[in-house]
Amino acid sequence: MNDPLSSHEIWVVWGGVFRDTSFTELEAGTEELHGPFHSQQDAEKAWLERMRRMVDIASHRLFVLRAMPPSEAK
Repeated sequence: MNDPLSSHEIWVVWGGVFRDTSFTELEAGTEELHGPFHSQQDAEKAWLERMRRMVDIASHRLFVLRAMPPSEAK
């Protein structure tokens, strides 16, 4: 069976409110996952929209991530 990721890129937006500004540990219950998106541009648009809503929370961060096909992720 062919892997659907082998010929497509999938993007997600992930993050939340972190415990501090070192951005290494999320506060429990604040995790966010948006997507999947079929293009980086769509993911960045969702990222920007969400970040604008949370601009007043200094420890809130979201990241745009690309899902790697298993053969490339090794």
